[in-house]
Amino acid sequence: MERVPLGEETEAVDAVHLAQLAAGDEMSVQHFRVEPGATVPEHDHHHEQAGFVYEGELTFLVDGEEIVVRAGDSYAIPGGEPHAAENRGDTAVQGVDIFSPPRPNPDWAE
Repeated sequence: MERVPLGEETEAVDAVHLAQLAAGDEMSVQHFRVEPGATVPEHDHHHEQAGFVYEGELTFLVDGEEIVVRAGDSYAIPGGEPHAAENRGDTAVQGVDIFSPPRPNPDWAE
């Protein structure tokens, strides 16, 4: 076992902050913070994604449907599924994502 300190936080897109927490051979764990009014643009990736929101409320946009995830809720997104997310609230949304296979911090600005 290895103790891993919090990774350096990056701003993937305007007001969306990510920090790698830990990564192994089969999965990675990432912290996220989405500021009020911020949007994670639609994207997809081959990684299966499971997450947990511990603060705030995040609205996912998946296949024309809006899915609201509140503090205390978890979610799972299959690999290859296009999705976006918006913070429509007044407080930052914070949570943790797990990706399998491991996913490095994405650069959505490219």
